[in-house]
Amino acid sequence: MNFPLYIAKRYLRSKSSNNAINFITYIALIGVILGAASLFIVLSGFAGLKDFTLQFSTIVDPDLKAEPSVGKSFALTPEELKQLNQLDDVAQFSKIIEERVFITSDNKNTLAVLKGVDEHYQNVVQIDSVIDYGSWLEQKTNQLVVGWGISNSLSLGVLDFTKPINVYVPKPGKGAITSTKNAFNSVRAINIGVFFINETLNDSYIYAPVDLAKNLLNYNENQFTAIEFKLKNGVDEAVAKANIQSILGDKVVLKNRAQLNDAIYKMLNTENLAVYLIFTLVLIIAFFNVVGSLIMMMLDKKQSLNTIFNMGTTVKDIRKIFFYQGSLMSIVGGAIGLVLALIVTLLQKTFGWVMITPTLPYPVTIKLENFIIVFITISVLGVLASKIASARISKALVKRV
Repeated sequence: MNFPLYIAKRYLRSKSSNNAINFITYIALIGVILGAASLFIVLSGFAGLKDFTLQFSTIVDPDLKAEPSVGKSFALTPEELKQLNQLDDVAQFSKIIEERVFITSDNKNTLAVLKGVDEHYQNVVQIDSVIDYGSWLEQKTNQLVVGWGISNSLSLGVLDFTKPINVYVPKPGKGAITSTKNAFNSVRAINIGVFFINETLNDSYIYAPVDLAKNLLNYNENQFTAIEFKLKNGVDEAVAKANIQSILGDKVVLKNRAQLNDAIYKMLNTENLAVYLIFTLVLIIAFFNVVGSLIMMMLDKKQSLNTIFNMGTTVKDIRKIFFYQGSLMSIVGGAIGLVLALIVTLLQKTFGWVMITPTLPYPVTIKLENFIIVFITISVLGVLASKIASARISKALVKRV
């Protein structure tokens, strides 16, 4: 039998004859429970916000995107196209031409990013799900689909033939511009749809057929700025990435969804880390109560400690008693806190009691890694607090009655 652990369990279950010490112990335990619960709820809330934020930015992001390693565009040869079509890992891919343009309509103008897409684009991303008004464009036409922000700034409707859109892009070349008429390539188009994704994309993007973008930029038939891929279900992304890279070579850089949104991921991860550190600091303060309750327990149990010391128990074993007691208090309190936090997050996920807007409940996501993080944090802090408190045990203390 582990004698120190046995005594620690007895001390943890039994009440002291001094009500003040019992009160301090309860306060310390409640502090651990609430600290663990709060940390898990906050981490679950931030995980929910992260998923909620990314679902709007990644809905039009492909599984993989090939971008030129040098310059703005690259050439896709017929042989490379044939090999891409034969890849077992790829469900579909779309050839893209993307460039900043200047658009005008009815004496209003704005800058935008023109994204020319081919007929396979709808199979690569769920673009249909973000069309609020109108419909998706058809190839071999001068149709556009614009974001809500651009639609508002230019007062664009859907299929309004009385308000055509003029799209301008500077002509490539060298030397000074002698005439504004010859400085730009332009095309007249009509808006047939309005999409809503997020504020950034709504205010800056317009979609067009790939041939329109190709003619506007004077691109060659096999010249593109990107290729977007949708992978088959269950495919290893790393293997698919390596297979695509072996076909396209060093002229492209392949990026996955996380790399395409690295700025958003970094921001959300930094905020998550900052909140974790703040709540860990609160937990450290709460564990001072654990140290205080253990020291008060030592003083209350001096007579018992003296008895077991005279029976042959060493000072080291007596220190272990309170070390185990504090560690058990922390682990048990942390486990209770995690259970309570799980119940709260499940209730929020099911019933949406806390609302961001009248129709939008605060998002929460329950993740195993957050369980592990909180439990390890509570356990480590509990062990450290118990070690600090048990170090106060000395031979002089246990001999003094």
